[in-house]
Order: sequence, then structure tokens, then C-alpha cells
Amino acid sequence: MKASTFVYPWDVVGDPAAAELIAGLGVRQVTLASAYHSTRALTPRHPRHRIVTAEHAAVLYPVGERWEGRTLRPYAAGEWAPGDAFGEAAEALSSVGLEVHTWVVLAHNSRMGAEHPSTSVVNAYGDRYPWAPCIAQPATREYLVDLAVEAAVRPGALGTELESLGWYGISHLHAHDKTGGVGLGDAGQYLMSLCFCGTCRDGYEGVGLSADALAAAVRDALEPVWRGEVADEGWASVEKLLGAERAAGTRVWRDGVARSLQEAAVTAVRAAAPSGFQVLLHADPLTYRCGANPGVDASHILEVADGVVVPCAGGVGAVAAFAEARAAAAGPVLAANFPVVSGMGGSPATLAEDAVRAASVGATELRLYHVGLASDGDLGVVRGALAEVG
Repeated sequence: MKASTFVYPWDVVGDPAAAELIAGLGVRQVTLASAYHSTRALTPRHPRHRIVTAEHAAVLYPVGERWEGRTLRPYAAGEWAPGDAFGEAAEALSSVGLEVHTWVVLAHNSRMGAEHPSTSVVNAYGDRYPWAPCIAQPATREYLVDLAVEAAVRPGALGTELESLGWYGISHLHAHDKTGGVGLGDAGQYLMSLCFCGTCRDGYEGVGLSADALAAAVRDALEPVWRGEVADEGWASVEKLLGAERAAGTRVWRDGVARSLQEAAVTAVRAAAPSGFQVLLHADPLTYRCGANPGVDASHILEVADGVVVPCAGGVGAVAAFAEARAAAAGPVLAANFPVVSGMGGSPATLAEDAVRAASVGATELRLYHVGLASDGDLGVVRGALAEVG
């Protein structure tokens, strides 16, 4: 199977050995970040630095003229990725024969939420999530679609992978995060991710739900979660806690918002891209899930995009769910995404076995997260695994 690894520009820029090292692993493609959220990243082999601190969400290339005069606009990167860091890294990677695809993070932006609080998701208690733009708001949707186009269709890129193109919620790997004291499970995650900003309140009313009554019901439903009394059963638990009719009503609003945004973004990217440009979405087949891999309807999204990148840290079941829908579509990509950094919970030692298992349930490609963060030891194991699976 074709394999690609995720890479940051700062893994490559300033390190003349990086591109050859990545190509030598046996991957054919790199998924190179062009728009990314804030992070603190290790660079264990770079000759100039060991820690890169990306202080805020930013585009990793010069901000385009399309944003002049607009309130919501992407931020330029600071010293962690100055100038056209993406372009410089892409050129180095292409020069050693690697295909370059863009990696675009969309509805995940803490700086935008801090500077424009009204754009953020608001939970049933009135708490804002500054890292999570509400994708129902018209101005935010316009921003996300335009960012998808600009960050995806970069010079030299043959395709793109769009991350967090859907609802983002409570889940967020924040610095010094202290939210793990109560196990929320799928049900708590969903209920704590429901948005009650003005746009979403109107949306609930439009599908026959009183926004005030719904918010009160969500707060009541969460009480047993806070007491640790819920045995999580996925969506069935949401229905038990909130009531089946109310739960279904929230999905009518939220699913329609997400689907229309995904359709608009993919259509806009294709219109701006050269022929043959591949558009994939990071996605989860459980449609109620939020986050970097937002839930999607598998049959719908495989008709909209050229395929999906599927998280496989917990197994390949999500790949199998997409594969069931794949037969009705025109050969979309199903890329199984495996973490390969052992210090971050990945398992490079089982990569060959995992790849075979993924292929057996329908995966057509591999994604590796992520060689820039991995130790030399992990990379050696990855190299051997890719040689084994061909």
C-alpha cells in the first residue's frame, strides 16, 4: 500500500538531511502542514533546534491578498515558520521524489476564539470554547471555505488532507489540560460539545426544539455523568440521557450544518485546484463525534471527497465502517492512520501487522503520524515495516 507520513515544515527547513531521511523510510508521499493549530513539538534530529513552539494557529506560507479588510482572517506564523516555510519544505521534499500533499487544519483555532469570542462554540452552561469555532455561523463558514482553498492548493501540491472540517467540541489537547478528572465517554463528549451560540440556538428552534429547554435538558442529562454513573454505550447513551426525540433533533441541525460545509469546502478546493488534485478528509464514521476527525456519514462523504483519512490508534474498525460504503462510490481512498511514535502511545513495532489488518478490512493507503516527532529507533522500525509490507 502507498504510505504517507505527516510532516511539519520546521522538520525540514534548515535540515539538509531531512528530506532524504524521510524518503529513505519507504514512504512515497508526505502530508505537509500548510495551516496548523498551536503546538509544542519535538525535533529530535534538527541541527538548529530541539523544541519548536508554535504559539498560535497560523498558515505556514505568506497570507494571501484575499484576506485584506476581512475581520476573520488567518494569522501569519512567527519565527517557528517564517516566510514561505511550507514552500521551502515542499521543494526540498519534492526534490527527492516525494509527492507532497497539504495538511490543512480548519475548525481549530484558539487565537481566533480569543480575539473574536463570538465565533466560538458555547456549551449548555454558557462556557465558551475558544479553540472551537462554531461552524454554523455564516462568517466562520466563509472563512473556513476560503482557508481550505488557499491552504490546500499550494504550488507543487498534488492533493490535500482537510482536518477538523466539521464540528469541534470539548475535546482539545490544551497546554496543562486538566479536564480528565471525569470520564465523559462518547455521551458526555457529545453533550458537552453541543453549541448554544446565537446561530445554533436559532438552528435548534428551526428544527422544532426550544433552545432554552434543550440547554436545560443537556445540563440535567450531564448530572449522572458528573457523578460517574454512566456506562457509556455511544449514541445509545446520548438517547438515554437526553431523550431520543431531543437527541435526534440536535442531529438534524448539526449534521446538516457539517455536511453542507464539507460539500462547500471540497467544491471550492476542486474549483481552484489543477486537474487530478486529490481531496481527502480526516473523518470518523460515527457521525456524532467531534474533533480533528469529525463524524461523517460514510456514504455521503465518499461521494463528496476523493476519500478519507481514518484514525486507527484504537484499531481498524473505523476503516471497516467506511469500506462498507466504499463499494457504492468510485474507488475512494481509505487511508488508515497509525501513530508510530512510541513515546506518544504509538506502536511502530506492530506497524507491519497493523497494515495487513487494515488492508484486510478495506484500507487502500497508510498514514504515519509522524516521522518528525519520532526517535531514530522508531524510524528504524518503521523503515523495516514498510519494507515488509511493500
